[in-house]
Amino acid sequence: MPKANCPISTDVSHATEILRDGGLVAFGTETVYGLGANALDEHSVARIFEAKNRPHFDPLIVHIADVKWLDRLAEELTPAAKALADAFWPGPLTMVLPKKDIVPDLVTSGLPSVAIRMPSHPLALELLQKVDLPIAAPSANPFGQISPTTAQHVLDNLGDRIDLILDGGPCDVGVESTVVLMTGDRPQILRHGAITQEQLESFIGTVDVHSGGDDDAASAESFESGTEKPQTGVAAPGMLSQHYSPTTPLVLAGDVDAESIDDKHVGLLQFSATSDISRVGGNFASVETLTTDGNLRVAAASFFAALRRLDAEGLDLILAEPFPDHGLGRALNDRLNRACHR
Repeated sequence: MPKANCPISTDVSHATEILRDGGLVAFGTETVYGLGANALDEHSVARIFEAKNRPHFDPLIVHIADVKWLDRLAEELTPAAKALADAFWPGPLTMVLPKKDIVPDLVTSGLPSVAIRMPSHPLALELLQKVDLPIAAPSANPFGQISPTTAQHVLDNLGDRIDLILDGGPCDVGVESTVVLMTGDRPQILRHGAITQEQLESFIGTVDVHSGGDDDAASAESFESGTEKPQTGVAAPGMLSQHYSPTTPLVLAGDVDAESIDDKHVGLLQFSATSDISRVGGNFASVETLTTDGNLRVAAASFFAALRRLDAEGLDLILAEPFPDHGLGRALNDRLNRACHR
């Protein structure tokens, strides 16, 4: 049973035993902390959905440490998929591939494809190698809320629902993996992440980008209304129209004017110390600045932690400055747009 005071540990052997026994282990990766269970055991996977209050139409990413698992989990790789695996694994890239029957439908939300990645964090790799199983692991937080980038974040949100937290320190990348659909005529980015569109295209040529649409919105509405499961799952994790959200209302700085927030207790999530925030005024109760020099990788590494700190301030509103819309900035803007309260 989950422990009321979930231990935080660096004992990989103990974490391995828990996973093999059907338990839940949160573990650090280079992107965010994941909540792991044996991907081949439906009962264990069901505990992930229960612990996170995650809708069953939202598929999970399966983590591996050895390419031997690709042959067991997915159908034959295309040349493009092989090229991306060679270039970016281990690393923050998830590929959605045609699945084999060994993968439970619960993992894939009934879809004929499975999302797979190989993390680069040394402790995560050690865990995956030692357990020698594919591990299903969405972010280790209640569904739809801010992703965790430290062991303490996991403890604060899920400490009474899981069995162990494997402490890998603060996450270096700080935003979720890039998700690329490899089942169509041309690879398509389903979720922007740490591997940019430009990096992908440098290895495999033109990559399409999913534009969102009615299916994602319908999935979100069905969950909120209590019906929960649409006909099929969304294509990949993190694609719902609202996600990664703080409890404090969050809006983009360009969407408000100074007069409308004069009487509110407002915080600012600022991209750079050199940013111009005059368009929304400067009297903020709290300011989180993500980088001193406009470095997007530095900003990404501190993004979720800064958002959590603002969310804990008891503010009326959080204003967030959009990021430059290129490279890693696309992933950060994606998270901001999905985190906004509409």
